[in-house]
Amino acid sequence: MITQRPKGTQDWYGSEMHKRTIIEDIARKICRTYNVKEIITPVFEHTVLFQRGVGETTDVVQKEMYTFMDKGNRSITLKPEGTAGAVRAYLENSLFAESQPIKLFYITPVFRYENPQSGRLRQHHQFGVEFFGSAGPLAEVEIISLLNDFFNELGLKGVNLYINSIGCRNCRRTYNDVLLDFLNKHENELCGTCKERMAKNPLRVLDCKVPTCHEIMKNAPRTIDYLDDECREHFEELKSLLDEMNIAYQVDSGIVRGLDYYTKTVFEFVNSEGLTICGGGRYDNLISEIDGKQDIPALGFGCGIERLIKELDAEGIDLGPEPAVDLYVGILGRESRVAAYKLVNKLRREGLIIETDYMDRSVKAQMKYANKIGARHTMVVGADELAAGRARIKNMDTGNETEVAIDKIQDIIELCKKA
Repeated sequence: MITQRPKGTQDWYGSEMHKRTIIEDIARKICRTYNVKEIITPVFEHTVLFQRGVGETTDVVQKEMYTFMDKGNRSITLKPEGTAGAVRAYLENSLFAESQPIKLFYITPVFRYENPQSGRLRQHHQFGVEFFGSAGPLAEVEIISLLNDFFNELGLKGVNLYINSIGCRNCRRTYNDVLLDFLNKHENELCGTCKERMAKNPLRVLDCKVPTCHEIMKNAPRTIDYLDDECREHFEELKSLLDEMNIAYQVDSGIVRGLDYYTKTVFEFVNSEGLTICGGGRYDNLISEIDGKQDIPALGFGCGIERLIKELDAEGIDLGPEPAVDLYVGILGRESRVAAYKLVNKLRREGLIIETDYMDRSVKAQMKYANKIGARHTMVVGADELAAGRARIKNMDTGNETEVAIDKIQDIIELCKKA
């Protein structure tokens, strides 16, 4: 057990770590262009935050949270999603008092106690954005557009956008009554979980993945047919804006998302196999649910990084190799070690990727190692080179060697940057 990672977790290193680093770099780059600021919230929060924010009728709260009592006898939960913590930070740090809107993004681990599935581990990672202060559909277009740019930058082709509206509290009351009438007619055919959901939150039944329930719900009343005038106009304006932006989408009335806090617009980006890569929507009531005072509109999304990587692999998208070592500085003789390492540090401070010998290998073994790690150039520094103040840089692709003065740092840099 001591050398085996817990079920549903992953070690990140090598090529997979490289892919994740590039994805996170692109996410940060896109957020900069949209003026979205990064936020880091604690990995754990008070359990009540998720009970009130995520919703006590959700599978997340009922079945999937990592909850424990700390040494102060307080109930603590590892974050199962990123939104509730961001909302708590927005309120606790009085960000509502600043000029609105507030746009925040995070890249965070999240924890769900469930059977590991494709791209969804018990500890997985999310890139998310939360947008506070705007009630208009242009805010939804903003985060969908950001995601669209993000996926395009990654080169993804097989991910499609699906949207729906589940309305506000007013139209949800009407819809819940109609839906409950439908569910009562099929109660004996539903799974045990859905029978419980009928009493607590009928909308959750729409999100059931059990095949028999899923088939029944294909004929269920649609949320978009029971929207009030304001919610209907909001949804129509959203569709019009997406059309004007040439962002392709399909309306899918089956999307309700798995968390209780959503209102009005919900959306998912789904791959060709029906796997949700990213999902989100509007949650205009969440801040008042948590704060109990303020009624501030908000929206956001969460995008699973592990699922993104699987989709990139499935589409055969190569994010490029890890940056190559620009120069391997070989060391000949113990008396040359300090001078060689000083040179290594000078070159690193100029931005070159430099490697050297830490294993007391022979020069032949060092050059073999340099070739194995893909160093683009090599240089050997020994007593003779130090006495002469000159060394030879070898281009490992062409085999060409160029003599250079060891103290001419810029000359070395120029040689190492050549193809």
